Amino acid sequence: MRPHAYAIRAARLACNMSLGRVQELAGINKGHLSRVENGFAGLSDLYIHKLAEVYGVPHTAITHDIPQEKP
Repeated sequence: MRPHAYAIRAARLACNMSLGRVQELAGINKGHLSRVENGFAGLSDLYIHKLAEVYGVPHTAITHDIPQEKP
């Protein structure tokens, strides 16, 4: 999965969370998360799923992945 920087920042702001709060909830260093949100760093699939859980969105909302339709 490839993180989508703009979508990750938008999801965090929509939840009214600071980088520090996300660090507490997801265990991602706030400096690293800042670099992710600015498009300078990536995230492992594990942390993409953790962020999605913290933000209450599907992981496809914060990645470049296309949601798969169920047959």
